Amino acid sequence: MASVTVVRRRFERNVERLELYYEAERAILDGAQSYTIGTRTLTRADLGKVQDMIATLESKVAEDEATLAGGSRRKSVGVYLRDW
Repeated sequence: MASVTVVRRRFERNVERLELYYEAERAILDGAQSYTIGTRTLTRADLGKVQDMIATLESKVAEDEATLAGGSRRKSVGVYLRDW
């Protein structure tokens, strides 16, 4: 299992990346996905791929938050049923 420091760094990095992807999604939805100059067309990003990455990063951020909060630790190792 990764140390708390590594998880915290990964969490912060994923939050930063998530914010950038939110901005990219907003730009695409505002019409900045592609443009044409003369006969050339430039497409910057695919909305579907950006939204897929947003979903992936949101799940990673939630997983890291749970790890930092201590939610992923095991509370019990095993249960033994006995018939007396």
